[in-house]
Amino acid sequence: MTSTLSRLGAMMFLQFFIWGAWFVTLGTYLVQGPLQASAGQVATAFLSQSIGAIVAPFLVGLIADRYFAAQRILAVLHLAGAVLMWGASVATTFDTFAACVMGYMLLFMPTLGLANSIAMRHMQVPEKQFPPVRVAGSIGWIIAGVLIGWLGWEQAHRLELTFRMAAGASLVLGLYALTLPHTPPLEQQRNAKLGQILGLDALRLLKSRAYLVFFLASIAICIPLSFYYNFTNPYLNDLGVRGAAGLQSLGQVSEVLLMLAMPFLFARLGVKAMLALGMAAWVLRYVLFAYGDAGGGFALLVLGIVLHGICYDFFFVTGQIYTDAHAGPAFRSSAQGFITLATYGVGMLIGTFLSGAVVEHYTTAAGPDWQHIWLFPAGVAFVVLVAFLLLFRDKPAAQTAASTH
Repeated sequence: MTSTLSRLGAMMFLQFFIWGAWFVTLGTYLVQGPLQASAGQVATAFLSQSIGAIVAPFLVGLIADRYFAAQRILAVLHLAGAVLMWGASVATTFDTFAACVMGYMLLFMPTLGLANSIAMRHMQVPEKQFPPVRVAGSIGWIIAGVLIGWLGWEQAHRLELTFRMAAGASLVLGLYALTLPHTPPLEQQRNAKLGQILGLDALRLLKSRAYLVFFLASIAICIPLSFYYNFTNPYLNDLGVRGAAGLQSLGQVSEVLLMLAMPFLFARLGVKAMLALGMAAWVLRYVLFAYGDAGGGFALLVLGIVLHGICYDFFFVTGQIYTDAHAGPAFRSSAQGFITLATYGVGMLIGTFLSGAVVEHYTTAAGPDWQHIWLFPAGVAFVVLVAFLLLFRDKPAAQTAASTH
């Protein structure tokens, strides 16, 4: 079993190394690289993640889970993705580049669910064995960022190499996936209905006012989240921060450390406090970014990045636990798919469009007015936080689950 877990950990490492190798610096490449993209075009490129998240349940649920072994479809998607990543690195127009990235994310986003599925299917006690395997993925993302910073690709304006690095890693994972333990479709997956695949069975959870408030807050908080993913790296490079991608990997370090502490914190703070602290961290992060700089205010930038652990773990991981408790065994998978579709699909979709519009609005011939740009998502996150604190009234999970059946 130890050997199997090591192999699964290597899969997760490569899976997130690939993502971190190009996604963090995407905005900087578009703005400062040969394509000279506008803020609206940056948002269009990042939109591929949301479209991929929306399409993923169809591709995995309707095709992969029904007809093919998971490790084989993972291999095919990554091998095809390697070609598209290389295509993005040599694209000379934004339209060609955007087509490559959109095609790539349509293939990549389903691999996140496939990798989780392969890992959990080959674990005897997933709730204990999965976290260390998943942490290997975060380490992969961290190493990708540190490597970009160490090689100085941002300062040398050679960020096209990040796509080639991702293409190489994608090729390696595509071939490696063929050696992973055989993971054929389960009988219940073959017979699943469309509503189950898309997580629509979980709509009944919205009968609970507490869960409805949480659900809407989850979508709303993903709007300011898009600002961080889309424009933090261009912001840091615009300030003249050296090795910005490596610095940003501190966010994943804090995420890993807090992930390990989650059971302890969850038991003592409770759902509402954890969710509220996660949203409050988003407000604080953007205020720190608004007033930070590469000189005397550098510590504010570092603190804003390190807050990623609280921002992500306290809200999204707590939300997954909360959803799991309210759904119960019968609707667990549907509910997790539904909340992922709503947040990374709908919420990030809205946020991506809005972030591009806000950055363009506050950009003049002198460059972006980063202070006003960052104060905008801080204000959005603050409004979501206040609304959540006023409206969220939690019931015991068992009582809520009973009322939704």
